[in-house]
Amino acid sequence: MAEGSRSPLRSFVEVAPGSHFPIQNLPFGVFRRRGSPEPEPPRPAVAIGDFALDLAAVSDAGLFHGPLLSASPCFRQETLNMFLGMGRPAWKEARATLQKILSADEPVLRDNEALKKKCLVPMSDTEMLLPITVGDYTDFFCSVHHARNCGFIFRGPQTPVNPNWFQLPIGYHGRASSVIVSGTDIIRPKGQGHPTGDSRPYFGPSKKLDFELEMAAIVGPGNELGKPIDINDAEEHIFGLMIMNDWSARDIQAWETIPLGPFLGKSFSTSVSPWIVTMDALKPFTCEAPKQEPEPLPYLAEKNHVNYDIPLEVWIKPKEQSEPSMVAKSNFKHLYWTLTQQLAHHTVNGCNLRPGDMFATGTLSGPETESLGCLLELTWNGQKEISVGNSIRKFLEDGDEVILTACCKGEGYNVGFGTCTGKVLPALP
Repeated sequence: MAEGSRSPLRSFVEVAPGSHFPIQNLPFGVFRRRGSPEPEPPRPAVAIGDFALDLAAVSDAGLFHGPLLSASPCFRQETLNMFLGMGRPAWKEARATLQKILSADEPVLRDNEALKKKCLVPMSDTEMLLPITVGDYTDFFCSVHHARNCGFIFRGPQTPVNPNWFQLPIGYHGRASSVIVSGTDIIRPKGQGHPTGDSRPYFGPSKKLDFELEMAAIVGPGNELGKPIDINDAEEHIFGLMIMNDWSARDIQAWETIPLGPFLGKSFSTSVSPWIVTMDALKPFTCEAPKQEPEPLPYLAEKNHVNYDIPLEVWIKPKEQSEPSMVAKSNFKHLYWTLTQQLAHHTVNGCNLRPGDMFATGTLSGPETESLGCLLELTWNGQKEISVGNSIRKFLEDGDEVILTACCKGEGYNVGFGTCTGKVLPALP
């Protein structure tokens, strides 16, 4: 049954009503089975309910028989990079095949117990891995609310947002080697901070460790060096989105960014959720993007100026508490510069992108107090405190676990991202 038909698409796999992973979603990831006698190589999968559908097993069973995937080894790789590079025709073929074989009225997998057992792995038996080899990582700064708040905090009310911010998506080159999968612990970084009075700069563990609520776009087919991607073709180069926590040491960052950009204050860890939700799954949640004033230059003026209605939440679980507490609620739709504008701007100088490259939105803050996407904004750089359950916080403390989550609400189903988590460990001696 095709997507968009009147009867809702339903899987033979039982999916709880609140699940992030119904058949309408099918996000891609890479896993390894837990507890195997011999260490198994990582395997690509899609999530369906509480199971990971092993795409290598599906491929071995000959269930991909479309022209692009039938003879392709892309699902026998240890990452998704080969599949990403094949582009939207292959992505659509995979999605159509997977929705067909998982649907309630298709017997090929449903009625074959041996094959079903081989292909469907309970999530509890999996170890989720970073699903891509990240060649390069770029971090943008594309929420006007975040930009305005940061400007107020650091420069005052005269010019909170620099004029160039409204002319181009501001970004910097991040550190790909420290992109890590959700669940990996975060060791508190050390570095220099602002001197006090006539003293030398502070050196030691960061005193202002922060989370940043972001989303990361994953590049599919890239472009040749010297050949920009046209704004109206940019969508064809974006495979999907992940939740991202771009951890920040605000004290290190504030001292080192005079006059260049972020360095040690950001490069120590960037956490991403294990599942990549495809742009095809997100299509029903498109919404109008904010009106841009002034009008962007022609290379950034797009025919289809859209965002996505993706509700986002941040929770913190202090080590002394058994349950996490929500500290922020925002939405992807507040993004000022769209994903396609970010990608077109990234390549307009001829910079070449490659499959598996990642570019992030920057902190996704909204206009309301509860929609601020980092502690820098929530506590106004530590000038006030926020409640976290029975505790109070200005910045993150050792033992705090930060949990980011995102989930689109459809008619009778969700398209969710799962969670992106990380626990803060003390700095090394």
